[in-house]
Amino acid sequence: MAINVDTVYKTVLLILNSEQRGYMTPDEFNRIGSQVQRQIFEAYFEDLNQQLRVPQSDMEYSDRVAITDEKIAEFKTENDQTVTEKTIGGTNPFTTPSELYRLGSITYEPNTSTYKEIQRVGRAEIYNIRKAPLTAPTTNYPIYLYEDNKALVYPETIVDPTHIKMQYVKKPTDIRWGYNLGSLGQYVFTNYPYVATAINIGDISSSISSNTVASATNNTYVNATYTGGTGTGATFDVVVSGATVTSITVTSQGSGYVVGDQITFQGSDFGGTPGTTAVLTLTSTDLFSGSTQGYLDFDLHNSERTEVILRILLYAGVVIRDPQIIQVAAQKVQQEEVNEKS
Repeated sequence: MAINVDTVYKTVLLILNSEQRGYMTPDEFNRIGSQVQRQIFEAYFEDLNQQLRVPQSDMEYSDRVAITDEKIAEFKTENDQTVTEKTIGGTNPFTTPSELYRLGSITYEPNTSTYKEIQRVGRAEIYNIRKAPLTAPTTNYPIYLYEDNKALVYPETIVDPTHIKMQYVKKPTDIRWGYNLGSLGQYVFTNYPYVATAINIGDISSSISSNTVASATNNTYVNATYTGGTGTGATFDVVVSGATVTSITVTSQGSGYVVGDQITFQGSDFGGTPGTTAVLTLTSTDLFSGSTQGYLDFDLHNSERTEVILRILLYAGVVIRDPQIIQVAAQKVQQEEVNEKS
């Protein structure tokens, strides 16, 4: 279960403000939070290695190897050719998914009933294995060489990336406390998930490229019918006044939209002359990827919430130049680490 980014940010602000220590902007928090998440995540592997060297308790919920592995399990996954960041590229050698952090295993699955784990070998071994008749790789006993984020599979007749499955630990996604500016210039949390290809919630009238809908009936049209655009799921409220569309508001962001998409509203849907249209042309600032909207929670296990807050406060002391915050936070972090590893 992920750690709620809004809860962490508000807790950090509460601690800072309770002592009149300063303020951390959302942009500062997002950068520091992402760094803290990566720092905690990368320590898991050394922690696991360390715990494997010492005797463990057989009591439920107190086995530290199992606990650390459970934290890593939040990032364990398998490639999926329908998802961009999980896609295997190439036709042998195969390029690993872009989100990969550490490769676990690779399997060869040419059909739904065949599963062959591919043996990983080093550069020094591969020549001898391939030239020996008894050990030469086959589709029943394939091998692979992993270099430069590519898997070179033998026999080289294996070329279809859909037949290859990679099991791996993925990189944590940068966190995002998304916001809009309120009427007083305050930061207002946008309580909907970040999707890069979604359309910004709110008024989007500045991107109207054609607004004439002759003879249309003045009204506010909720969930107006439209055509065009590469995405799906977005909904729009359209205001018609004086035979023109005066404003368009996005009420549901959808996904899959790109810069240059044209969203077309037929004049006849507004009681106007058939053939007249209002057109909305999306720009880069109309999408989540070009705005501050949408949130992304911490990918870390929920048990890491205290650690996350303490480490963010540690960095916050550096940002606002308060050595006392640094000292207190550092002591708390050290104490947590000692308790976990002793």
